[in-house]
Amino acid sequence: MPEFSTLAAVDLGSNSFHCQVGRVVGDQVYPLDALREPVRLGAGLNKDKRLDEATQERALACLKRFGERLRGFDKHAVRAVGTNTLRVAKNAQPFLRKAEAALGFPIEVVAGREEARLIYLGVSHELPASREKRLVVDIGGGSTEVVIGSGYKPLRLESLFMGCVSYSMRFFGDGKVTKGAMKQAELAARNELQPIVAKFARGNWQQAVGSSGTVRALADAIEQNGFGEGGITPAGLDRLRAHLIRAGDMDKVELAGLKPDRVPVFPGGLAILNAVFSELDVDSLTVSGGAMRQGVLYDLLGRVHHKDMRDVTVAQFMQRYHVDALQARRVGALAFALYRKLTAEAGEPDEDVLRGIAWASKLHEIGISVAFSGYHKHSAYILENADMPGFSRDEQARLAVLVQAHRRSLAKVAKRIDEHEANWNMVIALRLAALFHRSRSDTALPPLQVKRQGKKFRIALDPAWLARNPLTVTALHDEIQEWDEVGFELKIPELDEVETGPEIALAS
Repeated sequence: MPEFSTLAAVDLGSNSFHCQVGRVVGDQVYPLDALREPVRLGAGLNKDKRLDEATQERALACLKRFGERLRGFDKHAVRAVGTNTLRVAKNAQPFLRKAEAALGFPIEVVAGREEARLIYLGVSHELPASREKRLVVDIGGGSTEVVIGSGYKPLRLESLFMGCVSYSMRFFGDGKVTKGAMKQAELAARNELQPIVAKFARGNWQQAVGSSGTVRALADAIEQNGFGEGGITPAGLDRLRAHLIRAGDMDKVELAGLKPDRVPVFPGGLAILNAVFSELDVDSLTVSGGAMRQGVLYDLLGRVHHKDMRDVTVAQFMQRYHVDALQARRVGALAFALYRKLTAEAGEPDEDVLRGIAWASKLHEIGISVAFSGYHKHSAYILENADMPGFSRDEQARLAVLVQAHRRSLAKVAKRIDEHEANWNMVIALRLAALFHRSRSDTALPPLQVKRQGKKFRIALDPAWLARNPLTVTALHDEIQEWDEVGFELKIPELDEVETGPEIALAS
């Protein structure tokens, strides 16, 4: 990946959309520009968990403005990330297609714990260096992330299904703030926190830090209205809580420092933070200027500087699932070579595609640790459902599909393979690499010539080598049939010259 002097992050949060542009100096990113719009995407979810049209239009208009600011950026210098609302919305995919067109860049939807990791990365780069363990709490529009980390390394990550938008709509939807509604909201939040209390309560960390607009808005309201000073404390929260209940209606609340766009989501955020203080026994919370968008920038910087968290995750998975590293290397090398031959006329292959082949080659056998029979399905299930730091949900899904497609039935996975030429080229390259290295040895392979024209693949092989390898001949006949069933023609003329003899049964 080339070096870039400027990077950009786009955060499609459930409350606000952010665009952060930063200048790269060594291993640091210095802010150049920042855009924020209170889209309130989470408020657009109806009872059926579908984004309504008005909210979609508001979001797309915002992304078009962001797209103008990012016009001319290389696609590798921009990372756009969607969070909780786009994780749960049933019509997220059609919306994302329109959103990507408006922004001009791909948009990833990240899992909750990946969101937590990126938040911690942003916060840790904004705080003074320290060996202390820090508790980081980020209250977003649709979810709340809780992290314990030391230095730049997160140690425990959780994402909880509660946010300032969702809780404000659920408990304060009419704008009324009563003692009973506040108590209900706090109890609901405490119930969400209960499963993580043992691992995140005081004693597991030395300093508590809050991030994101909700925490900053609460801190500003406490300080500017004389409810406290020097961060957020239980006493300050209690005074703020009493102030809202006395007013009884958010339209009547008068608070210095509270921005108009924060008013509708303010009581939900207050209830959640009160619950965090109670359940995790927090006595003081400092506020950080870092947030997920800064974390996205630093994660992107790592990719540019060849310190990609995804590579770290893949290495950890190989170790965890006891992958045969030599076999992974064999399969990867041949898959690379075959893919390059298939795309030779198109010029230099896309780096993202080559990276995908590398990851798939390293992880295609992790399912063997579950069971050998159908291990490709086990591998795919793990990759699609496990927490994989650095990967978006879409990246995990694509990787899972590629791994599942590397052997056995293509028909069962064909519907999930995008009809994009690069994906089918990746599939056949990985399948052939695994097939030819079935012996799991460094035995020399014959020269392989592979070409593609539309839905026709042609492979040229040495007939003499084929004659000496009847197991491979049988496997290639089966492979031809598999491709035929999904509408592709795989032609290997030399097979017709080889006498295979009795069929050899291949193990399932």
